[in-house]
Amino acid sequence: MNVFNRRWWFRIGLGLLGTLLAIQLVPYGRDHINPPVSGEPRWDSSATRALAKQACFDCHSNETQWPAYSSVAPVSWLVQHDVNQGRAVLNFSEWTRPQEEANEASETVRGGEMPPDAYTLMHAHARLNKDDRDRLARGLAKTVGSASQQAADERER
Repeated sequence: MNVFNRRWWFRIGLGLLGTLLAIQLVPYGRDHINPPVSGEPRWDSSATRALAKQACFDCHSNETQWPAYSSVAPVSWLVQHDVNQGRAVLNFSEWTRPQEEANEASETVRGGEMPPDAYTLMHAHARLNKDDRDRLARGLAKTVGSASQQAADERER
């Protein structure tokens, strides 16, 4: 009975290993292309830009630092998806194109939604203490505006 259990676990392990090796052939998630920077916002200060670079640029710019694990499936799929999605929503490196959600960046940072916990778990440099979070949120509000500021402006019109 003990041999049957060992064989069973061995076959499962072998199957998982084979699957892990096979999914490496899927050609998604290894592009790691950083398009050229076409323009950045006019930062209110160099400190705001430094905090944004520390906490936001890996997903929200064309200056992504691709860690080694971002080349191994299935993690590479998740990383590529997150970077693609982040760049589509807000890209600090393509300020010449419309950034429709830029005005929400300040509230998103202030509310603790960004950077996401899953990202900061693997990237200690992106963890922001309360003071840095507040400084970044204020700096983003000054640099790109805020949703509450935009709503107030629209009410005045």
